[in-house]
Amino acid sequence: MKEHESSLTSLISAFGKAYHSCFDSPKIFNDYVAKDLITQGEFNDIKKNMVYGVQFFNTDIAQKLKGNTEEILKWITQVQLSPTPLARAAYSEKVLLNEVDLGVEQYVILGAGLDTFCYRYPELEIVLEIFEIDHPSTQEFKKKRLKEANINIPSNLQFIAMDFTRMFSDQNLIKQGFDVNKKTFFSLLGVSYYLTREEISNLMAHLFNEVSPGSSIVFDYGDETLFTEKGHFNRVENMVKMAAASGEPMKSCFSYQELEKILETFGLLIYEHLTPSNINELYFSNRNDYLTAFETIHYVHAVKQ
Repeated sequence: MKEHESSLTSLISAFGKAYHSCFDSPKIFNDYVAKDLITQGEFNDIKKNMVYGVQFFNTDIAQKLKGNTEEILKWITQVQLSPTPLARAAYSEKVLLNEVDLGVEQYVILGAGLDTFCYRYPELEIVLEIFEIDHPSTQEFKKKRLKEANINIPSNLQFIAMDFTRMFSDQNLIKQGFDVNKKTFFSLLGVSYYLTREEISNLMAHLFNEVSPGSSIVFDYGDETLFTEKGHFNRVENMVKMAAASGEPMKSCFSYQELEKILETFGLLIYEHLTPSNINELYFSNRNDYLTAFETIHYVHAVKQ
């Protein structure tokens, strides 16, 4: 990501969620706030760029849907952009809400981007402290959008400006009220791909060195086929190419066994692991549109012992 610019991937992710909330049925994950954080101009620009670039995604579809702008956009969004952001958010929030019932008092969102959880669950303001961690430029962009949308920042939300992919500082969290003795839930969505193995290991060490047992994390990751699998309509290959072209190249992938060993190093055991077929069955079954689970992408819920 370039200095002084918000993350392009966070904007595209918000676009996919906003599109889904406005136009798709049934809903996998209804982020009805996302549309308020994207200007109409940005929405139109992303739409224009996606439709104009349909040849990049699939030449056959470009020819088949030629002239049908809305169907082209629907195809690109549902095939390429939306599946992973929608399903991983739905899964992570399901786990989080269950963890709150089990006594979690703090929620740390790593790579928060344009996350809207606290605005959709105002009833949790008195029971859950939320810490959003992201690049300073992304956070300034988000604060600006919240102000423009007349959305008030709730009292239980703290913004922590940090490039945690380079250096994570738990002291920055503690200064903002984070308590290492409280049971904590972490989410790391759409981030692991962009970190090296060493960076992921360092991050896990910092996150779970001091927090209390029972604290946990949900994250998504690419399996060992990430850089070789083409996927449905070449969408996995396209995803990797798009990330590189945006200046945020993907760097890592793991087998389940490799990931399990890394997590065990930091006292984490995998409580739940969802494969692409699991994800498809849970979130994409019985649909009549283009939405299906992404190949090579898995979700993990790991708990500190």
